[in-house]
Amino acid sequence: MTLIKSISGIRGTIGGKVGEGLSPIDTVRFTAAYGSWITSKTSHSDVKIVVGRDARISGDIIRQLVVSTLQSLGIEVLDLGLSTTPTVEVAVQMEKADGGIILTASHNPKQWNALKLLNDKGEFINDNDGAEVLEIAEADNYIFSDVDSLGKYSEDDAYIQKHIDSILVLEWVKPDTIREAKFKVVVDAVNSTGGIAIPQLLESLGVECIPLYCEPNGHFPHNPEPLPEHLTEISKLVVEHSADLGIVVDPDVDRLAIVNEDGSMFGEEYTLVAVADYILSKHKGNSVSNLSSSRALKVVTEKHGGVYFSSAVGEVNVVEKMKSCEAVIGGEGNGGIIYPDSHYGRDSLVGVALFLSHLAEKKMKCSELRATYPNYFMSKNKIQLTPEINVDAILTAMANKYSDEDVTTIDGVKIDFEEDWVHLRKSNTEPIIRIYTESTSSEAANSLALRFMNEINELT
Repeated sequence: MTLIKSISGIRGTIGGKVGEGLSPIDTVRFTAAYGSWITSKTSHSDVKIVVGRDARISGDIIRQLVVSTLQSLGIEVLDLGLSTTPTVEVAVQMEKADGGIILTASHNPKQWNALKLLNDKGEFINDNDGAEVLEIAEADNYIFSDVDSLGKYSEDDAYIQKHIDSILVLEWVKPDTIREAKFKVVVDAVNSTGGIAIPQLLESLGVECIPLYCEPNGHFPHNPEPLPEHLTEISKLVVEHSADLGIVVDPDVDRLAIVNEDGSMFGEEYTLVAVADYILSKHKGNSVSNLSSSRALKVVTEKHGGVYFSSAVGEVNVVEKMKSCEAVIGGEGNGGIIYPDSHYGRDSLVGVALFLSHLAEKKMKCSELRATYPNYFMSKNKIQLTPEINVDAILTAMANKYSDEDVTTIDGVKIDFEEDWVHLRKSNTEPIIRIYTESTSSEAANSLALRFMNEINELT
């Protein structure tokens, strides 16, 4: 069993002993720590927190524990029920709430669940805030309310539609243009809440939707990470139905992948590239992605006269950089679109609306649109950590070895070569070293990854 405590929340597998998985006691402890932290940061007594969850099998049990704990601290809870990560983020803003908790383990398999923590802006809490929450949890010192001061509880299952309504009025979302295109789309929502949200959005845009795994029962029919090797069924279905494209989201709907009309992959890295191309063509400005994202975003940004910036991996880091450089679009190369005109969070619903607006305006096939972007190929690999491996020493050694190249060390080690790059970093959520490479061919990217994996193994 696994339990990972980090600045962004707590993530673990269901079952096992206390402290070794996401047990009920660990869930209550961390919720109490977060609720206590939120209360200490607010000047008013009527603290309010929004809670929503994906469709995981363990979701309702975790929800009950979280809601009861918050109420026991005297905190008012607005329960959105089955929801999406970006919907909870939007709800915190709309409700002027003091925080939010999203119950989801994102792309992890069904045995995992997690508590993702938001501040009063509906954004993920930062490093310092997360450290304070962890300290409170370690101290295990909470003050619960008496029976006359328990927090109120209410439900609102209409927030997905409220979220959609807020998207439809965005300046560069073009519902009429999308309707005129008469798109037919296959949707794979891996039997989670995207199966509610994405078809609902498409209906609002006049798009014909062919659902695949859109029943929100938490039984993931394939690995829920939207990578090409997991998307063989939707690829076939897009071709069989002569659909214009396929849309794939992860369980909490903050990652978006597109399948071309011929069943080929648009490329998860290129979701952000395409949306950025569209936005920057309308609104000149800067863009941001993390260090492990494709160079293609830099190329597209500079084509439109903007400046590209990179950040450390992690949504909170991307958001911080976007604010500092006043970026008009940003995100992560895993299909995460962050559009500030909506909110500062990865949002597949916003991504779908903007991508379809772009495609409809271009009057191109999906594969034709993809062909307009520079071809970069990425290889994503990992090395399992063991107690004997000193990861920091390895990263330092690699940075020193390639000191004559363009080396960035704000998040692990990224080495930029003329035609390719490699990024080595410790994962924040899993006990592994991630090795991302990108080059002008898949063979070159894989070769570069293998080379660095061998060099790392020589140091262990």
